[in-house]
Amino acid sequence: MSPSHIRPARHTDEAALGALDRDTWSPLHAVQPRPKPPYDPFFDSNHRPEDFLVAEDPDGTITGYLRLIPPTPLACNQHVRQIQGLAVADRARGRGIARALLRASFDEARRQGAVRMTLRVLGHNKPARALYEAEGFAVEGVLPGEFYLDGQYVDDVMMGRSLTV
Repeated sequence: MSPSHIRPARHTDEAALGALDRDTWSPLHAVQPRPKPPYDPFFDSNHRPEDFLVAEDPDGTITGYLRLIPPTPLACNQHVRQIQGLAVADRARGRGIARALLRASFDEARRQGAVRMTLRVLGHNKPARALYEAEGFAVEGVLPGEFYLDGQYVDDVMMGRSLTV
């Protein structure tokens, strides 16, 4: 079963997205410590609803999200969009939701005038890296040992792809 659709986030999604974000926290992809109460709002001036796509089941349950933003505020960089967050609920894994969110983000980035997409992924996150490579991303740079997480040094891997092919 795949999501019924991918749609832009709404302000009313904040509680569900915050819960999903906390529930999917893992040292496999997070560089921040595990969130603890009191929780920060999911949306703020740097994390606006319009920056997110959500996957929603037919019953209205949000099963995943992707954050898509310009990587910098520079005019000379406005042709690029960057994925800065992708999460899928554990109960919904294996249904192609992450892939559907990625593909929807390509369409949205193109709609916004982008011709290139980038992201950063932790070197030890092999499932995410495999998915990104399957969707056309290539490794464009590696910062070796950039993060010290869970007792080990972890590479920061930069990946990118064209949106014109």
